[in-house]
Amino acid sequence: MFATLQNPLALVGRILLAVLFIPAGFSKITGFAGTVGYATAMGMPMPTVSVGIGLLIELLGGLALLAGFGTRFAALALAVFTLVASFIFHGYWAVPADQQMVQQLMFFKNIAVTGGLLAFAAFGAGAWSVDAARSPR
Repeated sequence: MFATLQNPLALVGRILLAVLFIPAGFSKITGFAGTVGYATAMGMPMPTVSVGIGLLIELLGGLALLAGFGTRFAALALAVFTLVASFIFHGYWAVPADQQMVQQLMFFKNIAVTGGLLAFAAFGAGAWSVDAARSPR
């Protein structure tokens, strides 16, 4: 049964993950100064450059994941980005007790997203993708 659902489920999975990254990339463009300020406050090194790299990874990686184009590379780049961002922005172990629960939820949500991205890095986009259309048959 699941074999017949593999391609539609892969497509839905790619769409749902892309919905997390594409709007975040656009919001970093429209609110670049504010994002850089927040990154600075969180102690991110070279915040302007880091935010610029982050928005490119989110936007281009999210679009690639959505289309299933260079899926394995895009998913791996997004997984590394998400894992690093989790430790920088959701360090629940270093915030006051009244903020720990929300930050812990965000941290482990990102860990789960990283797991989903690593599955796409390992197994690819599925047949309903640009990658599959471009591969020799």
